[in-house]
Order: sequence, then structure tokens, then C-alpha cells
Amino acid sequence: MRWHPLIIGVACLMASVFASASDLSEKLQSADHVLLMRHALAPGVGDPANYTLEDCKTQRNLSDEGRKQAQAAGQWLKQQGITSADVLSSAWCRCKDTAALLGIGGITVEPALGSFFDEMHTAKAQNQKLEKFVANRLETKANKALILVTHHVNIYEFTGENIGSGDMVLAKVNANGKMISHTLIPRSQQR
Repeated sequence: MRWHPLIIGVACLMASVFASASDLSEKLQSADHVLLMRHALAPGVGDPANYTLEDCKTQRNLSDEGRKQAQAAGQWLKQQGITSADVLSSAWCRCKDTAALLGIGGITVEPALGSFFDEMHTAKAQNQKLEKFVANRLETKANKALILVTHHVNIYEFTGENIGSGDMVLAKVNANGKMISHTLIPRSQQR
């Protein structure tokens, strides 16, 4: 029996997709990888004057498109084999909402993920807190994926990568929580 080249091509493509899908899941089960995600689309820059973390109405929030992005990201993660995870979020509503809409685990607010957009002079200190948090959390997470939903400024300081709303970064870290290498996973690949 002869196999048609198209069938062979499709089989190879599917094998490639499944191999990379399990690769992300496997890396996130290890003790040296963490997935950082920038909150989904929340139009604007920064927050309105006099916002409070206790009142979502005073903050910049997810748009309808942002809510759809977050749900789609959760579906994509599930397709990659990540059906449950240790999901931590910044206290800002747009991050908590993004984390909840992923639908892959309970959410814990973590201060080390909080935005320092209004206090850029604290970037280095905030990043050191994040590295320490990551190091401690990776020691105790066992084989559960660690997903951190945060802000552009935090991810930029941690990885040096400028990313868009809803983009993810898979970071390999050392025992001190410092990034060794990273892979950008833009929204456009989360399909």
C-alpha cells in the first residue's frame, strides 16, 4: 500500500504539534520553568488618577475583546496539556480577571506581581522580590505548572522582553529565580 504524500505531510505536522504541545507541559512540570502572562487587553495606559486596588471600577479593566483573549489563552493552555496549574496574579483587577478566565486553577494574589508602573524607580527592587518569590515557589510546587499573570513592566524587568496584552513568556530560571533564558509565546500562536 502506498501512502499519499499529503497524508504523510499531515501526519508529520500533527506529530510536530503534539510534540511541541507536550514540550510546554513538560517544561512547566519541571522545577526550573515558569510561565508569565501579561494581562489580556485592557485599553489605555496605566490607571486613572486616584484608582484603588479595592475597587475595580476605578481601574483600567479588560475589554470584551480582552475577556475573549483570556478565555482563548486558557483553552490553548488546556490543548497544550495544562489542565490545572498554580495560578498567581497581581492584585489589579485586569490581572485577576485574566487569571480567572484562563479557567485552569484557583487564583492567589501575589504582591511580587504588582505593577510598579507609577513608581518606575522601584523596578529593580520589585524584580528582586519577584525572583525571590519564583525561587521559593518553584521549590514547593512539585510537578504542577506555575503561571504568573502580571503587567508589562514586571515582565519587561524580569525578561527584557517587550510583550503585548495576552502574550506569554516561558522562562527558564536558576535556583535563585533569575531568568536564564526565555521563549516568547505571542497571542498569535495561542490558537
